[in-house]
Amino acid sequence: MRIVVLAGGIGGARFLRGLKAASPEADITVIGNTGDDIHLFGLKICPDLDTVMYTLGGGIHEEQGWGRADETFTVKEELAAYGVGPEWFGLGDRDFATHIVRTQMISAGYPLSAVTEALCARWRPGVRLLPMTDDRVETHVLIDTPEGEEDAGSKGGRKAVHFQEYWVRHRAAMPAHAVVPVGAEHAKPAPGVLDAIAESDLVLFPPSNPVVSVGTILAVPGIREAIADAGVPVVGLSPIVGGAPVRGMADKVLSAIGVESSAAAVARHYGSGLLDGWLVDTGDAAAVDEVESAGIRCRAVPLLMTDLDATAAMAREALALAEEVRA
Repeated sequence: MRIVVLAGGIGGARFLRGLKAASPEADITVIGNTGDDIHLFGLKICPDLDTVMYTLGGGIHEEQGWGRADETFTVKEELAAYGVGPEWFGLGDRDFATHIVRTQMISAGYPLSAVTEALCARWRPGVRLLPMTDDRVETHVLIDTPEGEEDAGSKGGRKAVHFQEYWVRHRAAMPAHAVVPVGAEHAKPAPGVLDAIAESDLVLFPPSNPVVSVGTILAVPGIREAIADAGVPVVGLSPIVGGAPVRGMADKVLSAIGVESSAAAVARHYGSGLLDGWLVDTGDAAAVDEVESAGIRCRAVPLLMTDLDATAAMAREALALAEEVRA
């Protein structure tokens, strides 16, 4: 079976680990979000691609879900001693090496897709990991200008910041008024992305952020259309359980695009023209009829990735729903 998965960072990576356990013979292609990418310290950093690579390759910091295991922060401390920031973005020494290699290769003329393939040759994640695009796309968030930060670029008391600054530095503490994947409208799918979708037997949306992860991937022209036209089941798993995100602050960015934080609302946001099946948590079983009335087949199953067995069970439910849709 050829499966395509649209993945963000922690949630997508952990789901993929369960999917591999549930279907070890599957040929899995992961289309990774690059809207979170940021340039810092002269380096190109790809948080979501790296989280998938490290998680499936056995190098992730398990407790926090991002960054490297057994990490040290000597370089970050030395940069801070020189007064070089930002200090709010925590890069460890082992992680720095990945970004240095990536930046060197890009500077030498290699596209991000080729660089990602080269990095994965070390980690052997057991999936084909493709960036959504080789072009530069950065998700920005419109927020109220924090007190003391007003400048000429702050119009009407608001300013746009990189998603990483909003998420990591500010911890999404203020409302998001808009979320914009800057550059997405001019981007092209990376080599292999459209072919993987066209040749797939199934497309999965893991419980990743529907706005800044899966949503950003779908914002690249051609990807949404390819999925809708592929003629294969498209099944998603709700990242919202009991009216709140399982992890992170997806409710803040859902609010910015006018979508309430509920399993049913996220399904409607994707739409029946794209989504064939949707899994909600057993605690949201009341949403099943609402989702199905929108033309999307829906089932309630446990959706908390408490361990590998629970995550593999979620993946098996997604595969089963896909077969039900196919039939």
